[in-house]
Amino acid sequence: MMIKGIDVSHWNGEIDFNKVKKAGYEFVIIKAGGSDKGFYTDSKFNKNYEKAKAAGLNVGAYYFVGKNFKGAESGKADAERFIKILAGKQFEYPVYVDIETLEYRYRDVGTDAAIAFCETMEKAGFFCGIYASDISGFKEMLIRDRITKYSVWVARYGTEPKYMKDYGMWQYSSKGRVDGIAGSVDLDYSKVDYAKTIKSKGFNGFKKPVKKKEVK
Repeated sequence: MMIKGIDVSHWNGEIDFNKVKKAGYEFVIIKAGGSDKGFYTDSKFNKNYEKAKAAGLNVGAYYFVGKNFKGAESGKADAERFIKILAGKQFEYPVYVDIETLEYRYRDVGTDAAIAFCETMEKAGFFCGIYASDISGFKEMLIRDRITKYSVWVARYGTEPKYMKDYGMWQYSSKGRVDGIAGSVDLDYSKVDYAKTIKSKGFNGFKKPVKKKEVK
């Protein structure tokens, strides 16, 4: 099963999510903010969230970390900022930490930060994952054996991921053309029905369904 989706930020401008939905896409991962240029909320996050929801798309979010993302304390602090940005919203898809700007020489402390980020998000009730490129990200910036419990969103263009083969979501192009979006957009496949799991387990702002007692 491969579910079609996209990921967007303010760089994609005004988006007609109704047209995106009609074009056959089922989910969108929206940039919420980051720490790469100070601490900020993406200028289009709230509007993109509202419009995507109104169009009936399943929604996830991501947070872009900067080069100071080193060590558990930094990871926890960024997660807490992310949680504040996401407050009051519901996400059918995971919320991700984007670690693509980390430096190779800080692989150990970068992994510490990523784990602390995910742990903090999970304690707050979120289904959290990690985004990076297949080789320069997951292989060279992180210690793979330490992050196996987290959902993986991997970028590799032109061919399916070779290193992170056990991925949940795959960003397979940065040059997609989708009705409703001017210019290029990132394209993704999800091989996991995240919406079903997240709703049934009560993550990401959803309440866990209460099982009805059987009448004897």
